[in-house]
Amino acid sequence: MYRPPKSHAQTSLFCSLEEQLNHKHPLYVLANKIDWNKFETEFSKRFDDKMGAPNKPIRLMTGLIILKHIRNVSDESVVEQFQENAYYQYFCGERFFSTEQPCDPSELVHFRHMIGEAGMDMILKESILVNDDHDKQGPTGCGTVFLDTTVQEKNITFPTDAKLANKIIEQVQRIVEEHDLPQRQSYKRTLKKAHRDQRFRNHPKNGKKAHKADRRLKTIGGRLVRELERNLASKNLLNTYKEKIELFKKVLAQKKCDKDKVYSLHEPEVKCIGKGKEHKKYEFGNKVSIARSYSGIIVGAVSFRDEYDGHTIDDTLDHVEQMLGFRPSQAACDRGYRGQKESGTTKIVIPDVPKKNATYYQKEKAHKLFCKRAGIEPINGHLKSDHRMGRNFYKGIFGDMLNAKLAAAAFNFKRAMRRFFVLLEWLYCCFLCREGVNKNGEPPYPALAK
Repeated sequence: MYRPPKSHAQTSLFCSLEEQLNHKHPLYVLANKIDWNKFETEFSKRFDDKMGAPNKPIRLMTGLIILKHIRNVSDESVVEQFQENAYYQYFCGERFFSTEQPCDPSELVHFRHMIGEAGMDMILKESILVNDDHDKQGPTGCGTVFLDTTVQEKNITFPTDAKLANKIIEQVQRIVEEHDLPQRQSYKRTLKKAHRDQRFRNHPKNGKKAHKADRRLKTIGGRLVRELERNLASKNLLNTYKEKIELFKKVLAQKKCDKDKVYSLHEPEVKCIGKGKEHKKYEFGNKVSIARSYSGIIVGAVSFRDEYDGHTIDDTLDHVEQMLGFRPSQAACDRGYRGQKESGTTKIVIPDVPKKNATYYQKEKAHKLFCKRAGIEPINGHLKSDHRMGRNFYKGIFGDMLNAKLAAAAFNFKRAMRRFFVLLEWLYCCFLCREGVNKNGEPPYPALAK
């Protein structure tokens, strides 16, 4: 078995990461392209060194948040992978390889809340600047952006009346046990029978029995909530659980056609959104508006609740102006944005039947523009499948905004990494062709050899 010389083993232990790593690796190149001083200067204003435990390095925490969405992993996983991956450590500003845990995963939660929405905008803006080919005015000097909306689903189960009633009963019983409150009846046997009756509810013979069980669960839930309210009032604990009890009552009282329904107890802000998809009739989460530049960079990402697409244009273009420093002169949208022709100085272009006096050149120009606009659809797919927008694990309305902007920034960073790799590959091929060989050491095609 080969063993390295003793001197080599000693030097490899004490060499810095910069000397050991491959300088052509995309993460290494990206780490040197990002302006980390910008984050240090801005984020340091939000921390107080005189209170609490010593703060972690800002580059470390910012780098972990970026890596989390680039690699599509959780807080726990990115902290664990940091201990194993030398490129992660160099990206986060470490000089030497370390096997210690950089921070507790919960510290990433506090850091995200500390830097807030302004910090997310800074990360997104830096991801735009890292791409060297980011176009300020487009290929023709027109400043065109493409807009589209997509649904960012929340991390909740598919909501049904029975599920919500069961969760209310479980939470009520947990409060009763915690404060040792009296309870007239636990309904254990009745609940067990109701759960059995709900099985195979889609079978024609079981539908009536299942609906009856649903009503029974709601009735039991209402009784337990009212009894809990009386017992908490007798012990002066009602104010502690007032908001939760009001939520329980709202869920038990809501009906099929009500507006502003609650679909989750732990995420009551979730909206039911129907985008007309054949494979997914309804999605439960919030709406996100994405703005894409002509070269394929995401230059704006804004979170909404369930607004009409046309009503998201102004806020999205304001965010694009904040990111780029100028307002685009033209925004191409699909037919879901009908109703608005312009937003400030920006012209809104929507596919329509061409005018009778339109020339062939005008028709072809409009056709190419909307073919180019269709390129934003796969970007939405990549955001969902590769950068954690498909399932949002962050809590509340703030979490919706946070996930959307970090996913957009991760897409831009990963795009830059791919371009670095392709550029290096191209330069390497050019060098080999100049030497008269290809990657496999064989003579290239005669045309390339020349």
